[in-house]
Amino acid sequence: MGFQQPCLRKRKQLVNLILLLVAVFITFKMAERCLKEVSWIPIPARKMGSTVTQLQSWIQNVTHKARTKGATSFITVNMTKTLLLSAYLEHRTNPRQVRVIAVVLREETVSYRCVLLCRNNQNHVSDADLQIHSDHFGFRYGTADIMCLIPSSCDTPSHVAVASAGFKEEHQPEFLEVKNENKKTESFIHTFTVCLSTMFDFNNVLQFVQSLEMFQFLGVSKVFVYKTSCSAKTQRVLNYYTRKGILEVIPWSMSGFLNVSRGWLPSHGPGDLHYFGQIAALNDCLYRNMYRSKYVALHDMDELILPQTVKTWTELLPLLESKYTQNKCYMFENNVFPNNVTLPRGGTEPARWRGVPGVDVLAHLHQEPVSKDHVYEKFKIIVNPRLVSSVSVHGVLKSHSLDGCAWVDRNIARMYHTRWSGTSCFFMTTNHLIAVSQKHQLKYKKQIITRKLKTLCKIII
Repeated sequence: MGFQQPCLRKRKQLVNLILLLVAVFITFKMAERCLKEVSWIPIPARKMGSTVTQLQSWIQNVTHKARTKGATSFITVNMTKTLLLSAYLEHRTNPRQVRVIAVVLREETVSYRCVLLCRNNQNHVSDADLQIHSDHFGFRYGTADIMCLIPSSCDTPSHVAVASAGFKEEHQPEFLEVKNENKKTESFIHTFTVCLSTMFDFNNVLQFVQSLEMFQFLGVSKVFVYKTSCSAKTQRVLNYYTRKGILEVIPWSMSGFLNVSRGWLPSHGPGDLHYFGQIAALNDCLYRNMYRSKYVALHDMDELILPQTVKTWTELLPLLESKYTQNKCYMFENNVFPNNVTLPRGGTEPARWRGVPGVDVLAHLHQEPVSKDHVYEKFKIIVNPRLVSSVSVHGVLKSHSLDGCAWVDRNIARMYHTRWSGTSCFFMTTNHLIAVSQKHQLKYKKQIITRKLKTLCKIII
């Protein structure tokens, strides 16, 4: 018995040691799992120090050959709903900044940091300020600017990446090229540039060709189109004018990232972002031409700003600057020419246009009366882009040194808008049916016809 007791004690000690080791191993695994879960939780803004340290450590191995997206590709910011579109050097702020044009989920709270690659072979982590544009038409997503502060030790940033508070080295954010490196105040490549946004499912070939030719008559030397999709015939036209040098097509793949709407209000079309990202496209076009064009006109495909006293924009703009001063944007009254109302042309239709899909603007010369209640709606602008910080579909949202906007006298210039009109559907069809009812001595009353046509036109629209 005396010999067995020490042996039993040793066995018990061995079992206890094994149990202890198992307990330690289980504890270690549980802690490791917990740490992994915690590492994916975004760090609040007030605790960004570790994120900055990680970024600074990561960029030590980053060179100017770091992975970058193509000129028209979009970049997602990891662990956020943010989509980065383009980046431009902002010379008008003190100190200078990099403006990253983005689309963000407006209800999401995110803290950003910018990684700047500088031309003097220095890399920096910079603070970022999010500025969401006020125009979003009630959609969940909206256009925004992420402003990256440029430290004095950074000569000129060539590329920028944006990271969130949840940055991890394995994310390896991709870089955007920073454009507008050189500031210009004169001797621009173009005098007039037109920004046309956003082209999707487009087949209105004839009106598009007529507009491009009219732009050239007016003095425009460059037109930008932000294209999502179009017909084969439209693509042939795009290719032709691109080879000619007047047109530049920007691939606009927003629908590959977000559920974009085909309408300008959520009630007009389901989706999370207004009209295929139209506002973001307009702002990108504004900055893309900041130092390339003296003036920029923001248009739709079916609109033309036409002078009334002179023949070209080249003659028009000096008149406007003399009358309204130079440091203004110029707003042009909207005049609708319904493409569902055709007036006789006296057999002047060119045979070569037959069979070309689209609207012939010369066949729709009936103008709707301009209502006093709607005279200042749906206007478009021509502006010096260097005076503007952000734009919307109709007008300027935020200016830099702009002295307001001026309404241009309609007798000097106005906008011609050839589009479908429910108002003309109502008035023209009403008059036609009343005439038919009188001819056949039908007993329909005008009030009944009017009520039915209002319902019909709402359905058509």
